Amino acid sequence: MKEKETKTRIVSGKPSVDDVSLDTNLRPRRLTDFIGQDKVKGNLEIAIAAAKKRGEPLDHVLLYGPPGLGKTTLAFIIAAEMGVNVRISSGPAIERPGDLASILTNLQKNDGFFIDEIHRLSRPVEEILYPAMEDFAIDIILGKGPGARSLRLSLPRFTLIGATTRFALMSPPLRDRFGAIYRLDFYDEPAIEAILKRSAGILKIEIDEAGIRQIACRARGTPRVANRLLKRVRDYAQVKADGAITESLAIEALSKLEIDPIGLDEIDHKVIRTIIEKFDGGPVGLETIAASISEEADTIMDVYEPYLLQLGFLERTPRGRVATRLACEHLGVAYKRGKSAQPGLWES
Repeated sequence: MKEKETKTRIVSGKPSVDDVSLDTNLRPRRLTDFIGQDKVKGNLEIAIAAAKKRGEPLDHVLLYGPPGLGKTTLAFIIAAEMGVNVRISSGPAIERPGDLASILTNLQKNDGFFIDEIHRLSRPVEEILYPAMEDFAIDIILGKGPGARSLRLSLPRFTLIGATTRFALMSPPLRDRFGAIYRLDFYDEPAIEAILKRSAGILKIEIDEAGIRQIACRARGTPRVANRLLKRVRDYAQVKADGAITESLAIEALSKLEIDPIGLDEIDHKVIRTIIEKFDGGPVGLETIAASISEEADTIMDVYEPYLLQLGFLERTPRGRVATRLACEHLGVAYKRGKSAQPGLWES
């Protein structure tokens, strides 16, 4: 189910096959070109400048936050700013300790090593990574049984750059070995508008300020979603108009995609309406919501909830999820006290 969602849902921050060429063309190469995340950028600028001044590799960096906010882009930028190469892998791709050992022993001095979805590393692989991060060495067991012996191989000093959307799922020993940990937050609307202007310039798309605003307010604070919507609206403009994107054309195109003025799609509406109409507004358990809309609980928590929580449409309580007054007002449904609601959350 997760895989299906990634491929078909236009407002998902997760990458799809169609995004590969788009991300590559639009990805900024330097920190000065990276828009938004000013606190993270400022801290990285200082850390990179200090490491270069000392002639040392950058401390291991962990980037976490919702998908589509630029964690992979920042990994490439860090390597470019440090003037080093970067090797790329992901947690699920490194299945055995030997796979990790092979990558680490082929790194050059000061290289970067980027692991996406680092929370999905297996425990045996993690255990190889601990001494590699701390001591720049790996321990290999030769032989089996009583005759087995340990061999320590030295590694060149390198910088591990980890990225995760599930910070809480990382083991504490792994988290503690990162020298710098940065959270990426959703972008505000002016930052998304600036990203859209830059992307439109690179793609040579004619679009006015009002058209940019219509796309930006539906982008869910996520650059990947903003660029994806820009591409879809461009296609619509080329077929239905003269290729120029105006406010009215952007609204028309985005309505065809069933994306409302604040970036909610059909599935978001379904989640909220299920809580309101089937369970009197909540609280209702995550598994119950998942069963009611034929979706996986992890997908709801990782993909749908972050933006709904940011909007203030959902609340997480000890007893389950609750739909708020704001959600009811947006959907145009009555805000009332449900049988299962917590006292004070709903009006009579």
